[in-house]
Amino acid sequence: MPPLTPSLALYLLLLLAVGAERIVELVVSRRNARIQFARGAVEVGAPHFRVMTLLHALFLPACFAEAWLLHRSAPTAVEAVALLAAIFAQALRWWAVSTLGTRWNVRIIARVDDAPVTAGPYRVVRHPNYLAVAIELFALPLVHGAWLCAIAFSLANAALMAVRIPAEERALGKIYADKFSTTPRIWPGSARDA
Repeated sequence: MPPLTPSLALYLLLLLAVGAERIVELVVSRRNARIQFARGAVEVGAPHFRVMTLLHALFLPACFAEAWLLHRSAPTAVEAVALLAAIFAQALRWWAVSTLGTRWNVRIIARVDDAPVTAGPYRVVRHPNYLAVAIELFALPLVHGAWLCAIAFSLANAALMAVRIPAEERALGKIYADKFSTTPRIWPGSARDA
């Protein structure tokens, strides 16, 4: 077994903190689901949600395993930029969560007749939470040089989002589609990426 170096121990603590944050997300999501179901919302996309759950469940352990078992480390500048990007991703995620309030969920639970939320990060992109996830899946592994995880999980997430985002947008309905017809899906300032 490779030794647990001080930098690897710090990385493990970071991953555990992100894991704790994910648990908080799930608690908020479960509460919000109850509220939305009581309002008559419906869930769609359950099959791909199971794939997403598996992807996210494997992510943090895989990052640690690659860093530890393959003796990874990153140049200090890369670590610093990656850490800042991972922190930014968390801030963006919680900005999106707080902006949506009880309508935010890790699952696709929607009422078609709800007016779209256009405040906060939704002024700039349709799916700021998915942008946060994409940044996190690429940056967090690079904090300790786990570049295989950065590539593999980013590609897997991109494939998953190619299914999930259209499913979510269909569930949100025509009012949503009309309101966000000129807003980029993921990347601010890009051409409409419908």
